[in-house]
Amino acid sequence: MAKKKSSPSKTDKIKQLDKYSVDYDGKPMTTRQGLKVNDTNNSLKAGERGATLLEDFLLREKIHSFDHERIPERIVHARGSAAHGYFELTESIEQFSKAGIFTDTSRKTPVFVRFSTVAGSKGSTDLARDVRGFAVKFYTQEGTWDLVGNNMPIFFIQDAMKFPDLIHSVKPEPNNEIPQAASAHDTFYDFVSRTTETLHNHIWVMSDRGIPRSLRMMEGFGIHTFRLINKKGEAHFVKFHWKPKLGVHSVTWDEAVKISGADSDFHRRDLWDAIEAGNFPEWELGVQIVPEADEHKYDFDLLDPTKLIPEEMVPVKIIGKMVLNRNPENFFAETEQVAFMPGSIVPGIDFTNDPLLQGRLFSYRDTQLSRLGSPNFHQIPINRPVGEVHNNQRDGHMQMDVPKGQTAYFPNSLSGGCPYLSTVAEGGFESYQERIDAKKIRTRSDSFSDHFSQPALFYRSLAKWEKEHVISAYSFELGKCTHKYIKERMLWIIAQIDTDLAKKVADNLGMKVPKSIEKPINQAIGADAKEKDHQPGKKKVYLEESSVLSQANTKFDTIETRQVAFLVGDGFNMKSFDAMKKALEKEKAIVKLVAPHGGTITCDEDMEHEVDASIMTTESVLFDAVYVPGGQKSIDALLKKPKYIKFINEAFSHCKAIAVDGEGEKLIDESALKEYKDDKALFINGKPKEFISAIAQHRNWDRMEVAEKIPV
Repeated sequence: MAKKKSSPSKTDKIKQLDKYSVDYDGKPMTTRQGLKVNDTNNSLKAGERGATLLEDFLLREKIHSFDHERIPERIVHARGSAAHGYFELTESIEQFSKAGIFTDTSRKTPVFVRFSTVAGSKGSTDLARDVRGFAVKFYTQEGTWDLVGNNMPIFFIQDAMKFPDLIHSVKPEPNNEIPQAASAHDTFYDFVSRTTETLHNHIWVMSDRGIPRSLRMMEGFGIHTFRLINKKGEAHFVKFHWKPKLGVHSVTWDEAVKISGADSDFHRRDLWDAIEAGNFPEWELGVQIVPEADEHKYDFDLLDPTKLIPEEMVPVKIIGKMVLNRNPENFFAETEQVAFMPGSIVPGIDFTNDPLLQGRLFSYRDTQLSRLGSPNFHQIPINRPVGEVHNNQRDGHMQMDVPKGQTAYFPNSLSGGCPYLSTVAEGGFESYQERIDAKKIRTRSDSFSDHFSQPALFYRSLAKWEKEHVISAYSFELGKCTHKYIKERMLWIIAQIDTDLAKKVADNLGMKVPKSIEKPINQAIGADAKEKDHQPGKKKVYLEESSVLSQANTKFDTIETRQVAFLVGDGFNMKSFDAMKKALEKEKAIVKLVAPHGGTITCDEDMEHEVDASIMTTESVLFDAVYVPGGQKSIDALLKKPKYIKFINEAFSHCKAIAVDGEGEKLIDESALKEYKDDKALFINGKPKEFISAIAQHRNWDRMEVAEKIPV
């Protein structure tokens, strides 16, 4: 056997990801063959006004490249944003897994993370009500591990066989390609109302989780139950959780609609700007570990991807952190061409029989072949593993490596048996030896039939204001459906989750909740009567509520990266302005000056200040809080612009914190807020400490009933 080569150092492996980047600064323009170009503005012609000549190879290369510079967008998760970073293990779990990423606390593993919406096209808005993808590519020393999850811990369906149906139902309807990036239409609710396994994920989407404030302020989940394998070959079930440092926060639906018009790139810009400013997004990695002996311990099936494990039953153990600290150099080369696959794992991690996961193992590789055009997509720099790659797979479109040697088969003797096989002791992958003794059958386990218990648990766990948002979301979505029988079917199904929820939605629709509905629900119309009738089981209450499911129990201890609008005109009071600005920036909030015009403005101490946005080019929905310093001249200038009153009213209606100093109170008196000066998140004259505390609370949800009366 040939002598083994020593593997590259950890530092070399991390640098390997960067060696393909190209810097054009100070370089002459060339063709793709390296020929220097002296004119890229004019095609080659037969005379000044003559025909363009076929021999113009420079024109052909430029035009042909342009014609082919797009690849098929992802069928789902087309709209994405991404960043580079690293993962550090803070506590070894070697008793559960032999994976180096879970045992070596000295490692700093490079990662590339892509966030995305599911239903919309590449050009859709960031603020669509939707599930968000949360995919992490770990470039480990043992190989690449892809944890391909979402910002919700469960999925819509239980079996991959139904995935095309789900996506076809939520995508724009095929007859008119309407609506884009929206689930509020007949085909989706026709599917949901006949496929009750979707209800748990669906109610999460109807909650505030479906419209995050920021990609940096949402959780991530691996969704499926995986296996961890230790050195002894022992297995434990595991679910993966990402917990954001900044807590879990959302916007209201009214804000989401307006943000989509004011800045449809809101989430993408927020992520990019935070990293550029050095405010690196951070998450903790947690695991829920269940012994194999407890597989059937719970009132739900661990292999059912529409079920979560309540943290009250199995606590989340924090074992590491992930930091995103570098934006991509090129969106297409990295964010668009990155290929995630749930089948990319490393020794110490393995799959379970989750039927959705099993289908994803096939589907993701297939879609990468379709999008990227070649089985060599792993050679694209963003997809290259950091370790060396040696195998007998050859040729194909866009082969970028130059394999050496005479042989491309195994076993061989001409090449000394290389590349040789590694033993398990040497880090070779070995699948978990699960005993299987079963008949081939197309069916689903009865343990997957509980479709109402966990949606009901989720709804019971929400705060009052969160429940109101769910009611409004269902009302809006079903209100967009045109078929009455679909709405009736949905109302009956929602009633199985919570009767009060269903009644309030029905009232908003001007309908009644049906007492019964045609059955079977989940069986295809016209199906063979002998087919097993997979109907949902009765609702159970195995846990009254789970506190972590409510955003009312997230982190409220920081205003880091929160955007605060300072409404200012020429002559604003520098003393109050400076005091508030310093107090906010000390807590790492971001202050933006919103003036009657662009350019610069002058304070009452004759100092010029750069304007971040004129009032006509921005909206209150793009900010987390509002502050108005004093200064009579400044306030007079603001009052001449009616949009400032709208700005204040709208921020108040969205339950945000507002503070004013000195003459700034006149802006309050001219707005609808003058009747609500006792509001706990409205501060007159100073109080930076209290203002900061109110911003950290995200919103004053006690204001909700009052907020509805505010004209915006």
